[in-house]
Amino acid sequence: MGVVTIEREIISSIPAAKMFKVFVLEADTALPSILSEAIKSVEFIQGNGGPGTIKKTTFVEGGDFKYIKTKIETIDKDNLTQSYTVIEGDPWSDLLEKITYENKMVATPDGGCIIKSTNKFFPKGNSELDEEKVKAGAEKTWLIFKAVEAYLAANPDAYN
Repeated sequence: MGVVTIEREIISSIPAAKMFKVFVLEADTALPSILSEAIKSVEFIQGNGGPGTIKKTTFVEGGDFKYIKTKIETIDKDNLTQSYTVIEGDPWSDLLEKITYENKMVATPDGGCIIKSTNKFFPKGNSELDEEKVKAGAEKTWLIFKAVEAYLAANPDAYN
């Protein structure tokens, strides 16, 4: 089995620029604050937040994950796009070489946005990935967008 690719579009009532700000530009402080029941901390291992930066996200105890390390590949403020790669972490560290994420926030006429997400799961060597587990893991990632959307809808003055 080769690379497993999963694409998803998530419709949000939050403006594209605000979602980009929270998920990309201020993610290191915003996500642990908004999702404190899931994310314990985000720390920089290398870099200053731009392309090439490596970050470690530590999750709260008792969850499915302990930590992940990500490398920022691209950030495009004009087109509200980002890409990053999970280069280390659990629970599949023995099966996966890496996971890449490409996200784009597209404004909609009603003032919200569509988050277009492409996730690619690269197996290590001859590892066989369980596509259902991959899809379930991706679904958890997409739930983060919805949790942040709910927070921002309930706190409209946050992250302006």
